[in-house]
Amino acid sequence: MREELLAALSQYGSPALFVITAAASVGVPLPVALLLVVTGSFVAQGFMDVWWAIALASAGSITGDLTGYMIGRWGGSRLLRRLSRLLGDPARLKNEQKRAQRWGWAGVFFTRWLLTPLGPWINLASGASNYPWGKFLLWDVLGECLSVVLYVTLGFVFSDRVISLDSVLGELTWAMVALVVALFLGWKLVVLLRRKR
Repeated sequence: MREELLAALSQYGSPALFVITAAASVGVPLPVALLLVVTGSFVAQGFMDVWWAIALASAGSITGDLTGYMIGRWGGSRLLRRLSRLLGDPARLKNEQKRAQRWGWAGVFFTRWLLTPLGPWINLASGASNYPWGKFLLWDVLGECLSVVLYVTLGFVFSDRVISLDSVLGELTWAMVALVVALFLGWKLVVLLRRKR
């Protein structure tokens, strides 16, 4: 899959970058970090224009995020309610939607560039919880632009070590996700222990 994506990027350039980043933001499992790092390498070698690459990658990511948000907004809540009835806990759904409202901006912003594997889920949850569209768009644009600039810059600076950089970034991203999950579970454990007192 990686080879096909890199071939599409080298053959079609920035338009392929737009399509791939949009699809990944909706939730298709594609190696976008690698793609953006390779884009930075292409920019360093003079094969792509830096401003077009950043603009189209950012626009593609934002388009995909807004698509996920709209899916959550128009169909997600109803779909989640049906699933919660099947699982036997409709009250939990309401709690999760309230949590998405409370942590909305931070969830949106940090999953654009730091905890990227969680991004598509945050898009759906934000839409399903009716998080304000304008706020979602603001934090999404800021986070995606930061993400694209960071990854393209890394590819530009380390253009001769792209594969090594991709491996390190992938491990770092999953380490951050594991840290956030561990902190969340620790917090839940503390809350549970306090209730039992």
